[in-house]
Amino acid sequence: MSFVTAHILDASLGTPAPGVTITLQRDDNTEIAQAVTNADGRVPELGPETLEAGVYRITFGTGEYFSSRNVETFYPSVIVNFTVEPGQKHYHIPLLLSPFAYSTYRGS
Repeated sequence: MSFVTAHILDASLGTPAPGVTITLQRDDNTEIAQAVTNADGRVPELGPETLEAGVYRITFGTGEYFSSRNVETFYPSVIVNFTVEPGQKHYHIPLLLSPFAYSTYRGS
């Protein structure tokens, strides 16, 4: 199982957001992994099974998603910085998205 997973729901439509590119990076901008959300808006595998403790970044390619649907958006991308703590086994990062707002939280 991947140490990091993600899920995007398009709150403006009430549906998952398929086809969104998601990138996982270290705080020094080193890319670790990249994936595209599936039909259920999920990325079940994003990177290795473990990560060292530290600060990481996940970037959601929201601009391309909305552009492909001919929808204007204020956010060309959503960047979430998060801290990996020692001893943790999994991080799930959900994104609730609309063209002019978003929210995220630590999922389970």
